[in-house]
Amino acid sequence: MPLHARHFTLGEARSLLSMILPDLSRIVALKNSLGAKGYDVYRHRYFGGAGPNGSGTYPQELDELVTIVRRLTEQGVLVKSLDDGLIDFPHIRENDEEVYLCYKLGEEDILFWHPIDSGFAGRRSTTQL
Repeated sequence: MPLHARHFTLGEARSLLSMILPDLSRIVALKNSLGAKGYDVYRHRYFGGAGPNGSGTYPQELDELVTIVRRLTEQGVLVKSLDDGLIDFPHIRENDEEVYLCYKLGEEDILFWHPIDSGFAGRRSTTQL
């Protein structure tokens, strides 16, 4: 039984990628901006305390970051790294194996896939799909 409800063909993933590239760039920029302010997005708090002004409020950039990630997730895209703009698209191979089509911001296209359990380190060329 597949882990994901939505699956993409390589063509569908490539088409969607062309539309969401600005979002991926924005995710990385927002993550970097938050880090420069001393905000840890993974723990949802400022490093070492409640905040630079003691207010304990979330920075504005976090709202935008969450909105973008939520929108991508609702489209079926798996956001794997905010630092690198790394995303996966669930895909079913011809042998019925569920895998991920893998893209990292800066690559020229979706050129890799990997088994679900191997992650980024197990990437293989899409020519071997």
